[in-house]
Amino acid sequence: MYIIRDIFHLKFGHFKDAKALFDEAKTKNMLPVAQSLRMLSDFTGDAYRLIMETGFNSLADFEKSLTGGMAQGDWQQWYEKFKSHVETSHREILKEVM
Repeated sequence: MYIIRDIFHLKFGHFKDAKALFDEAKTKNMLPVAQSLRMLSDFTGDAYRLIMETGFNSLADFEKSLTGGMAQGDWQQWYEKFKSHVETSHREILKEVM
């Protein structure tokens, strides 16, 4: 299993708006189709982080989820709104070993 973490460092005070946009994306089925999906926020460490953690059986499944959803017009419009709340982001790809 591969665990993908998309980590968004939000602008100060933008957490509530960014979270609302993720709620909208979930309602409209715009989030990746994955074995597992959860949204996390920081408890310690850097502040104003929103983390989307997804699980996939293979990297091919992960790539397939990217090429499917991101091509849709609704997703692209949503993403334009979302990225106005983000300072920086990065992605971690982890392999579950136990």
